[in-house]
Amino acid sequence: MRALFLAAVLALPGLAAAQPAPCDAHRAEAVSTDLYCLDLVATAAAEGASGTVALGRAASPFGVAVTADGHLRYDLLLEIEGLPDPATLGPYTAYVAWATTPVLDPVVKLGPVGNGRFAPGEVAFNKFLILVTAEASAAVTQRTGRLVLRGRSPSTRMEAHDLMTTAPAALLPPDDATDGHAHHGAGGSGWAMPPMRAGMPMLPGMQGRVPPVAPFLPAPAGPIPEAQPRQLIALADGDTLRLTAGPVRRRLRGRDAVLYGFNGQLPGPLLDVSEQATVTVEFTNETPWPTAVHWHGIRLDNRFDGVPGVTQAAVPPGGVFTYRVFFRDPGLYWYHPHHREDVFQDLGLYGNLLVRPAAPGYYGPAHREVVWMLDDLLLDDAGPVPYGEEAATHAMMGRFGNVFLVNGAPAPEETLSVRRGEVVRFFLTNVANTRTFNVSLGSLPLKVVASDVGKFEREEWAESVVLAPAERYVVEARFAEPGTVALVNRVQAVDHRAAAFFAEVDTLALVHVEDTPVDDDLADAFARLRTNADVAADLAAYRAAFARPVDHALVMTMEVGEVPLPVRQLMRIDAVYANPVEWSGTMPMMNWLSTGRDVRWILRDPATGKENMAIDWRFRQGDVVKLRVTNDRAAFHAMQHPLHLHGQRFLVLSVNGTPTDNLVWKDTVLIPAGATADLLVDLANPGRWMIHCHIAEHLSSGMKMVFSVE
Repeated sequence: MRALFLAAVLALPGLAAAQPAPCDAHRAEAVSTDLYCLDLVATAAAEGASGTVALGRAASPFGVAVTADGHLRYDLLLEIEGLPDPATLGPYTAYVAWATTPVLDPVVKLGPVGNGRFAPGEVAFNKFLILVTAEASAAVTQRTGRLVLRGRSPSTRMEAHDLMTTAPAALLPPDDATDGHAHHGAGGSGWAMPPMRAGMPMLPGMQGRVPPVAPFLPAPAGPIPEAQPRQLIALADGDTLRLTAGPVRRRLRGRDAVLYGFNGQLPGPLLDVSEQATVTVEFTNETPWPTAVHWHGIRLDNRFDGVPGVTQAAVPPGGVFTYRVFFRDPGLYWYHPHHREDVFQDLGLYGNLLVRPAAPGYYGPAHREVVWMLDDLLLDDAGPVPYGEEAATHAMMGRFGNVFLVNGAPAPEETLSVRRGEVVRFFLTNVANTRTFNVSLGSLPLKVVASDVGKFEREEWAESVVLAPAERYVVEARFAEPGTVALVNRVQAVDHRAAAFFAEVDTLALVHVEDTPVDDDLADAFARLRTNADVAADLAAYRAAFARPVDHALVMTMEVGEVPLPVRQLMRIDAVYANPVEWSGTMPMMNWLSTGRDVRWILRDPATGKENMAIDWRFRQGDVVKLRVTNDRAAFHAMQHPLHLHGQRFLVLSVNGTPTDNLVWKDTVLIPAGATADLLVDLANPGRWMIHCHIAEHLSSGMKMVFSVE
């Protein structure tokens, strides 16, 4: 395990004593103390002492706080009582808290503590221990004194639960592995078992099983055009765009794969429009299934939102539907189907929209703008792994791909050439079915400028950008030195059977920096972080509602039916710990077998007990509603959910009780396992709108509801 610790600040006095203890506050706000708290247990030297450590959310502009290489960052809050005078234990004058790994190396000083509440800073180990020792001085730099309190992070509860994981043969790739993945026949079912990871053997009793649905892959008659790179289409107010969804051919891993594209392009055309413009889109469906086009994040007329069964009838194969799309807000948006997203979005039906701001100087100065759509695709030796025809496969954890795509091209084909000193504004969109990305550009500092529906209150620096499915971020980078800089996805995945974290590092794209300097150096402007007065003015009307009580609540959970016995047994053991974010698909066989027939993902209104489409929330236009969303730790498989609200915008006021200190309007929020988020929703747009998880397989397995704004 590669461990990383962020520098901690000195211990500070805690909050007023009248406030509840940190872990008690977590319970009151429905935050999982099982994942975000740990107990401090006394040794014989300090019998009667006790404490807790709340694993608070560290400051971050993203849905989850991580380091550049994917370690979760926690802001610690210690609550201690019952410690005796350290002098009674020996030649000691102070108590000091430390953080270390289970192998006790490295050991990092957090700071002096005692009875009371202390905020010593951040920790970012995968698995860690918190130790409190009596020391000769608060200024010591190494732990040498008596241990008085110790606690283990929730992640240390993971233990290997299968002897196969320690067998030497389990560490070898299968005989027929290709790039660490195997392709196994599955009789005459038409299915082929999914690629397996080297060193992660299949569960006993799983051989020969297939999903209880028929497999589906595109099989159009006649010649299939080769997918073309996307084209930039500038649209003025009143213009008309003809948009057709149909099959395309793309070379992947040395084989021709049949995918889908808009207007024969993959991704679909990049639409460049102006704020406050209205355009007409004549959509034609040349796919074999009914579908529609959803204009993600755009606060448009409800009847054109593109949700079959809610805002329109599905467009049948060969059918046509005309959309009128009004672009109210500047920013980065995208479009995709909203029927069987698990199939059609995954196979390439997506495209971006750049809505140009009317205000000059809306963004800071940059030499150029680059739009990157991040995706992944699950392939075996024959091409894309089939989808479920009657119901989605991979319903439990979502369909993780094993080939990364940037703008529809296999990584790292996407390349960019810039001049030395060039400032590039990147518009990033995650269009993957399931995967949450953590991307960085070498060691370059990234200036975080905007997200889903506009700019942040203030720009801030970040080492990496975390994008959940459907999220967008606008960031800027300055390429000061010649050479090659890689866009890299770095995460900490979990081998559930070995109970171990491991690093996954994947290069997505390359930026070649020429040694020719730019003519107009923007170094000084890039070094400044702007505070956006226009955003502050917009937020001023909503601040009075920040502290009001919660108006509505949602719980995100799941139920399972007839899943294979080995899966049920493994999940019972695996539930001892749930990684707040499941970054990678490390249980491919078990996940592949689960379908929307035996897995039901749920949005539940705890006030009424109603679930999914039975929920009936009604509001009036102009209402401002405070919504608390809790991700159920006790679900059969607890994992993160990117929650998307159609047609409206919202602010993430807090996560796990920690207030957000840099606000931005969002339409999608990543809620980690066991976490709770408070959202302030601006219900300015009338109509019937959907709320759903944007993991495509979870949506297809029921995790959706509709609310009305009248």
